[in-house]
Amino acid sequence: MANREKIFADNRRSIKRVNKSGQFRIIGGQWKGRKLKFIEVEGLRPSLDRIRETLFNWIQREVRGARCLDLFAGSGAIGIEALSRGAAHVDFVELNKKASRQLETNLGLLEADDGNVWHQDAKQFLTSTHQPYDIVFLDPPFNKGMAQEIIDKLVLTNLLGVDSLIYIEIEQGLEITIPESWEELKAKKAGQLQYKLYRVIG
Repeated sequence: MANREKIFADNRRSIKRVNKSGQFRIIGGQWKGRKLKFIEVEGLRPSLDRIRETLFNWIQREVRGARCLDLFAGSGAIGIEALSRGAAHVDFVELNKKASRQLETNLGLLEADDGNVWHQDAKQFLTSTHQPYDIVFLDPPFNKGMAQEIIDKLVLTNLLGVDSLIYIEIEQGLEITIPESWEELKAKKAGQLQYKLYRVIG
């Protein structure tokens, strides 16, 4: 009987882990202070408040009226922050079905008509869309070897123009090759990650 009770208890804990959700806070703009839920799935980690605050301090002049792409959207924290601060449009691309559904729910709660959620692989999206973007946010899952592949594929598309901004958030120690046409504007490290901002110059 004791073993049976232990199994039931373990199963309950497993169910809680599978269905666990977290929260993130919008830190600026029209929805400042709003808290939204996200589904905790493997590889999904909303950017920390202090990192998002730094990022949007970097791009505060460019984000208003910008067309943005949140390519590994996850919780959508970065793209939603952009909308809150006046971005004209954000495309959110997220492969995980539960995460993309929660993102759609959150956009509905905010009545954010200028955000579209694409339940799609990032590489497929890059080859299937032709709309140019002013700002692209790249926050791929850590330790999956995806950052370089996505950067290389992005360069081959027509999604970037002169003065487009690219934000990249990757794990500490990961070395990536940046195109010669991208100029590094900002770079910082925090804990186990590094994040950088680039501008297309030609």
